[in-house]
Amino acid sequence: MKEEDREKIEELIGQLSCTKNFKCAASGFENLCKAKDIGIDTHLLCQDNSSFWCMFSLKFDQEYFCSCPIRVYLAKQLGK
Repeated sequence: MKEEDREKIEELIGQLSCTKNFKCAASGFENLCKAKDIGIDTHLLCQDNSSFWCMFSLKFDQEYFCSCPIRVYLAKQLGK
């Protein structure tokens, strides 16, 4: 991961509260919730079984969308 990406993620972490205690960052971003980039700038399609409990999950119709800025950044900028 590039230094600029690391800095941006650290900045995002400093601005957020996470009920999962940033377990994605603790794992070196290897343990990420399942999400799919569907072309929406600020959201991903959540494919994780625990989406109902996530504070960044937004339900629309029968789907859940992830609005976590860190997860969105990882998907959009790093393809994770």
